[in-house]
Amino acid sequence: MTKRQARLRRHRRVRGKISGTAERPRLVVFRSNRGIFAQLVDDDTGRTLASARWTALRGKPGSKIEQAREVGSALAASANKAGIERAVFDRAGYLFHGRVKALAEGAREGGLQL
Repeated sequence: MTKRQARLRRHRRVRGKISGTAERPRLVVFRSNRGIFAQLVDDDTGRTLASARWTALRGKPGSKIEQAREVGSALAASANKAGIERAVFDRAGYLFHGRVKALAEGAREGGLQL
């Protein structure tokens, strides 16, 4: 099994247990080699309520971990504008450390309850 197949297997297992609603959407993370993306998804209607990505950052901070923290805080600000205070964190099969952890911490610092 390749790394990608193992991650997708973990992702399917996690997704069987969690789901997002309009009141408490799912914060899903996608991590590429170059950057990180996050969005708040309402699984009941299949809509994305808010999103943030590393390419939209102003000044683009140095390390990928700093970028992930900034993406998390940008997502929290976008969620605040949409009236969302709480979310369910979906790590999408990635281990909860490094960039994924930094994104979650940035979202929490921005005021989003995970």
